[in-house]
Amino acid sequence: METIFDIEIQKEFHNAQVARENGNEGRARVCARRAAGAALKIYFSRQDLPFNGLSAFELLQVFIKQPGIPSSARQNAVNLTLRVSESFQLPAKVDLIYEARSLCELLEKMQ
Repeated sequence: METIFDIEIQKEFHNAQVARENGNEGRARVCARRAAGAALKIYFSRQDLPFNGLSAFELLQVFIKQPGIPSSARQNAVNLTLRVSESFQLPAKVDLIYEARSLCELLEKMQ
C-alpha cells in the first residue's frame, strides 16, 4: 500500500535539503511545496476527491478550504502558500521544509 512518505516525496524532501545547503532557498521552497503536493494527491485520491491537473500550489489551496481538517494541517498548508516578497523573502519566518514535513505527517494520520 502506498504511504504518504513514498519515494517521490522523499526525493523532493532530499532535493529541498540539498538546495538549502547550497544556499538556494527558492529551490528549497519549490521542492517542499512539491512534496506536500504529492502527499495531497495521495490524500485526495483516498478521499475520492478530484485533483487531476492541479499544481502543488493549487492542491494546497483546495486543501485549505476542506471542511473538518485539523487546524494544524490547515496552518501548515496556509504557510506553504505564502508568497515571497520582491526580495524573495517570506513575510513570516517560516521554514517550508518543516511545514511540508508536518503536513505530510498529519495527512498520513488522517488516512
